[in-house]
Amino acid sequence: MMSENPSKIGYEIIQTIGVLSESGTWKKELNIVQWGDNIAKYDIRTWNADHTKAGKGVTLSVEELKSLRDLINSIEL
Repeated sequence: MMSENPSKIGYEIIQTIGVLSESGTWKKELNIVQWGDNIAKYDIRTWNADHTKAGKGVTLSVEELKSLRDLINSIEL
C-alpha cells in the first residue's frame, strides 16, 4: 500500500516478514519497505492495525541486517 498523504513521505510495504511484539493496537514488525523513491530495505518499526500510521523505527540494508544477525548470534541470552 502506498501512503496517500502528500505531506508525508510515501511508502510501500513490499513484504511482511513477521511480528516481533504487540502492544494494544500497535505491532512491532519486521518488513521490507520502500520509502519514497528509495530502494526497499528491511524495516523494524511499530505499525497500527491497517499500516496507515508508523512509529519510529530503523531501516537496514541486507549487509546491515546480516551484521545485526551476527551480533545477536554472538550474544549469550
